[in-house]
Amino acid sequence: MDLGIHYSQFTHPDWQHQLAARFAETVKVADQGGVDLVTVMDHWFQMEVLNGPFEPMLEGYTSLGYLAGITENVRLSMLVTGVTYRHPGLLAKIATTLDVLSGGRALFGVGAAWYEREHAGLGVPFPPLKERFEMLEEAILIARQMWSDDDGAFEGKHYRLAETICLPRPVRGRIPILIGGGGERKTLRLVAQYGDACHLFVREGYDALVHKLEVLRRHCDDVGRDYDSIEKTIGGIGAAADPIALTDAWLAEMERYAGLGATLVTVTPQGDDPVAWTTEMVERVLPRLKQI
Repeated sequence: MDLGIHYSQFTHPDWQHQLAARFAETVKVADQGGVDLVTVMDHWFQMEVLNGPFEPMLEGYTSLGYLAGITENVRLSMLVTGVTYRHPGLLAKIATTLDVLSGGRALFGVGAAWYEREHAGLGVPFPPLKERFEMLEEAILIARQMWSDDDGAFEGKHYRLAETICLPRPVRGRIPILIGGGGERKTLRLVAQYGDACHLFVREGYDALVHKLEVLRRHCDDVGRDYDSIEKTIGGIGAAADPIALTDAWLAEMERYAGLGATLVTVTPQGDDPVAWTTEMVERVLPRLKQI
């Protein structure tokens, strides 16, 4: 099983002076230590569950571009981009730039968006949920077209592009699409139709993940998609099985999830020193995780 590091908090001691250096060093440790994926949140305001907008937060794609320049191995992605944040033609171009400059290490992580406060705060429209899902599907279609040989127009309900030119192209011809979220009627249907990977939170435990994957399998059957071709990544593992403090219990839990087909788990560095936490994770826990 592979490991992802999700860097979601910048509020560490003396962050006003150490934020950039600490962020960079944590990711370098991950990159050289065998971590497969590094992700950041695509938020302008810190989430309220992490003490809200008056905590520090970096813009996501600028951050990933910076990480591309200081890493060599890890895949890089948002977890995940809200479709409302950038016009999809621009979003596809930004993701392609990340992929080219990182040597083909980008994932295109995307979702329907949810954080209304940051939209209102910065004056960005926040349509109703139904419209956001329509926009999400169109954004995926636009990205796929921009990464294809078709550079003509796109006419959708929400977006109209006269030309879908994207040069240079992604290193692999296209960027794998990761669709975040576990909504059973819409999100998992989009995963079955378009996703190369999904990301499911497992806060509700093993049985809930079993159910979500069964729903995904049914959607795959409905659209004629090979269920096994979709990478299953998981996150949101609770502190009840902390990988550092309770390594054996955490690894046993990961073994159960791997039995369901999960191939990567994302974890967030804990405590005041993300560099030390990530170092211990890659040196002591990751070798055992990779054996699962």
